[in-house]
Amino acid sequence: MKSSFIIKRVLKYIMKYKLSFISSFVLTTVTTICSLYIPVLAGRAIDDIVGKGNVNFKSLMVSLSYILIALIAGGISQYIANIFNNKISNGTVKDMREEAFENLQNVPVSYIDTQEVGDIVSRVIADAEQFADGLILGFQNLFSGVMTIVGTLFFLFTINVWIALIVVILTPLSLFVSKFISKKTYKYFQKQSIQRGKATAHIEEMISNIKTVKSYHKEDKVCKDFDEINEELGRDSLKATFFSSITNPGTRFVNSMVYAAVGLGGAFFAVAGGITVGNLSASLAYANQYTKPFNDITGVITELQNAIACAGRLLEVIDAEPYPDKKGRLPENIKGSFEVENVDFSYDKSVSLIEGLNFSLKSGQRLAIVGPTGCGKTTIINLLMGFYDVDKGEIMVDGVDINTVSKKSLRQNMGMVLQETWLKSGTIRENIAFGNESATDEEIIEAAKASHAHSFIKRLSKGYDTYVGEDGGNLSIGQKQLISITRLMLNPPPILILDEATSSIDLVTEQRITRSFMKLMKGRTCFVVAHRLKTIVESDLILVMKDGNVVERGTHRELLSENGFYSELYKSQFE
Repeated sequence: MKSSFIIKRVLKYIMKYKLSFISSFVLTTVTTICSLYIPVLAGRAIDDIVGKGNVNFKSLMVSLSYILIALIAGGISQYIANIFNNKISNGTVKDMREEAFENLQNVPVSYIDTQEVGDIVSRVIADAEQFADGLILGFQNLFSGVMTIVGTLFFLFTINVWIALIVVILTPLSLFVSKFISKKTYKYFQKQSIQRGKATAHIEEMISNIKTVKSYHKEDKVCKDFDEINEELGRDSLKATFFSSITNPGTRFVNSMVYAAVGLGGAFFAVAGGITVGNLSASLAYANQYTKPFNDITGVITELQNAIACAGRLLEVIDAEPYPDKKGRLPENIKGSFEVENVDFSYDKSVSLIEGLNFSLKSGQRLAIVGPTGCGKTTIINLLMGFYDVDKGEIMVDGVDINTVSKKSLRQNMGMVLQETWLKSGTIRENIAFGNESATDEEIIEAAKASHAHSFIKRLSKGYDTYVGEDGGNLSIGQKQLISITRLMLNPPPILILDEATSSIDLVTEQRITRSFMKLMKGRTCFVVAHRLKTIVESDLILVMKDGNVVERGTHRELLSENGFYSELYKSQFE
């Protein structure tokens, strides 16, 4: 993403704060005028005291009074301008961060599946903060710097044209230096942001799976991998810092040449009587003021290079193609009948997975999907939930193609419990009520009793008000799965999807939950993915899958009587 394109996009966000932008511009102008007027007043004060016995005390006091007023007015204006600058910068980044997070809720699941979570987090949090810092610095120094340059030139030309020309002729050297260095800097700041994202992704991945790392004694290996990423980050950071750090000394050298030339030229004019001592003093002050913004601006440009690189990574998340959701809706009070006709699907279009899938399910019936790992069981669930779109064919719910309705309309009629449970940071009560925040305490407890989670929850330190950290904290996998099941039982929809829902629960609890599920499933269309075949013997239809294809279908008794693949799977679990 080109820096010019990024700047145009960022300006659109900034323009949302147009009033604050204009206020900041006006106040910065006032601050600059006050600071630029002080050398003129100081020059007058010097001329008022030059010469023995020629001190003009009345005029001197007036000049000093004006200097004090200019200092106070400039300070107040700068303080208020900084408040507006912070409002613009923080507001802009807040808007971009919110838009990025909202877009992440709308992108296809395939986008999330193909990205490193830590890198996405780094873009939305760390890169956004880096961008905010650069933007604030830009507003604070860029406006005032440009105005100071223009203002000092104006005053220099009013004092002495030749001195002003010396400044104008030598100044471009500073611009050439900063432009050359800034081109190098952007490239390395961009690399730095990418490596920072990789480091964040690695840390997030290893910490979230620390038990697996330790169980396989891979602490040294993951540390070595991190050291390699960190070393690369250090190299890119060093290069970015090196080029950015030589910008200021380079421009300072040029600016010192300008100041010396003004001093030398002004001295000749003063000796020849072409300029007063006070005006020479003012010219030197303006030369110093004139060169200072170049140091500030070049420093700002360096920071802006980093900010632009970070903004580009954040904009990539904002620009991620959202799922083109449809506006159609499923009928009210759907019955839950399914027709799956000639469905083809694969994650990698060069490798086939599911081909020619067909089945039908009446309202209130139960379909079980079984087969070895990687055969496509969970893929079918992903298609039914609309997480992925079919490559070919149709999935119909009550005669309506799910590809013609909004995903919200589809999923609000479905409830799902996965093998991989998820709990958010919060209390047990909040996690259970995640899908129905208006649920009463009595309803939550009743659902917990139905899922056999009530007993272990009451044993926790604060019961239902026990706080659990990210992904369930210290709860066992089985306990987290029970809470997930409770969440579903609190507000059961017409269609239930259970993907290895009891895989992490002991057999005794599983038997109890299965009885609760039986009550819950009554009158609801259900899809069950299970490895424990004993839990699906009462299903109305069983699909037996292998390598993405349905190799057998029928009821439990029918499949056993065929002595095929299902019979082998079933018998293998009891031998």
